Amino acid sequence: MSKIIKTLSAVFTLLALVSFSYADENYYDQAIKEFDKKEYDEARFLLERNIVFNPKDAKSYLYLAKIFKEKENKKEEEKNLNTTLLLDPSNEDATLRLMDIAVENSNYSEVKELSEKFVKICKSLCKENERILESLKDLEPKNDS
Repeated sequence: MSKIIKTLSAVFTLLALVSFSYADENYYDQAIKEFDKKEYDEARFLLERNIVFNPKDAKSYLYLAKIFKEKENKKEEEKNLNTTLLLDPSNEDATLRLMDIAVENSNYSEVKELSEKFVKICKSLCKENERILESLKDLEPKNDS
């Protein structure tokens, strides 16, 4: 009888772990679907829930940043982009978005610094660096001291 109880306990534990793992993926996947439908509040809720189960999921923070960009909340957008880069330093999308913010803020030195980093990590968005550097021509190096 004791072996049966131990076996059942192990089976229930395994099932709980599988369903817990599936819930993580389901939250993220569902959040992306909601994001694509422009249901940003629902997507945000699901991404934050996903982060509770998987706090090191850089993709969730990146999508939160995209949501905050849509909601025009630069502070939260930038915070989530920085968290994305903390977890995934080679995330070219987050680096590119931070470069755009630095251009908007006319922060010449930060754009240059991010651009140098971006060149080293870019894989699919490399041409975007040219666009950013072109926009630098209109900026004076105000913060370059």
